[in-house]
Amino acid sequence: MNGDLARGRRLAAELHDLRGAANALSDAVVLLDHFDRVSWCNPAADRLLGLAWPRDQGVSLADRLGWRELAAWLREGAASAEDVASPIDANLRLHLALLAYSRHRRLLSARDISRITRLEQVRRDFVANVSHELRTPLTVIHGYLELVDPEEAPAWAPVIQEMRIQSQRMRQIVEDLLTLSRLEMQQRLPEERVEMKPLLDALWKEAKALSQKRHHVSLENDADVDVLGSVKELHSAFSNLVSNAVRYTPAGGNITIRWRGTADRAEYSVIDTGYGIPAEHISRLTERFYRVSSSRSRGTGGTGLGLSIVKHVLNLHEAQLRIESEPGKGSAFTCVFEKPRLVACENAR
Repeated sequence: MNGDLARGRRLAAELHDLRGAANALSDAVVLLDHFDRVSWCNPAADRLLGLAWPRDQGVSLADRLGWRELAAWLREGAASAEDVASPIDANLRLHLALLAYSRHRRLLSARDISRITRLEQVRRDFVANVSHELRTPLTVIHGYLELVDPEEAPAWAPVIQEMRIQSQRMRQIVEDLLTLSRLEMQQRLPEERVEMKPLLDALWKEAKALSQKRHHVSLENDADVDVLGSVKELHSAFSNLVSNAVRYTPAGGNITIRWRGTADRAEYSVIDTGYGIPAEHISRLTERFYRVSSSRSRGTGGTGLGLSIVKHVLNLHEAQLRIESEPGKGSAFTCVFEKPRLVACENAR
């Protein structure tokens, strides 16, 4: 009997310590039952979510907050959500996470990321403004370099050619940065029908033109579905993958552009027999300016921004980028589109 009493006191003390630790957190913590009703919450929940314990004990989280965005998020069962407005102050930006901690019970955490969000906006504005200001002087410099005739000064011919190459590369970096800034500011895209057959034909012709007969370029179209989204942005993303395949595949290699799938799921792939990518680099390929090999990228004219553009375009289309690669054997970059973004081709009806 005394042992049970001591054990009960010990458990009560541990529970008191756990609640004390949770109360000290700057992040909101809300314990939910299997009906998503509030079981308990810490003081930070009042500041970030407008929930107080014991006042709101037993109330439905979605009903209490009256927040459509949160209600939809809870129904979808997503593990986390970035940059969500607080229900009590739109200027507060929150990162939400939902964790299962026992059978039919979940824990909601909310972290104030307002400062990080503001800093990220400052970064985006800075990159966009600097890129915009650099565009005109670089265009002027490149234009004057094009007017210089190397034959009039043979000794300077290699220098002039290198200056032309580097000024063009700088212009391309600026254009890619401006494209990324524009994509980051976009919340949604027009849902127009993107007819895949003419788009694939155009990409195949682009690949052959870039290759200049150095590779065998093939096209496979096995899906009778089109995509809802932006023709311009998808063309940009798909073209980036094609140009990368041409750039990093040695002469004599194979490049395949493939579109396949059903009404529920479709995949656009660019498959090459190029150098391949070591496994430790794959997860970082979509980072800005990330390079597997700096010398090889600079030698082939890459800016290090192409895959970042691809990732942002796919995010806007609610699609995913899958990368498979093996050094010495080649790579496959696949854009995966789910059912909501697909529509049957006109000629397939």
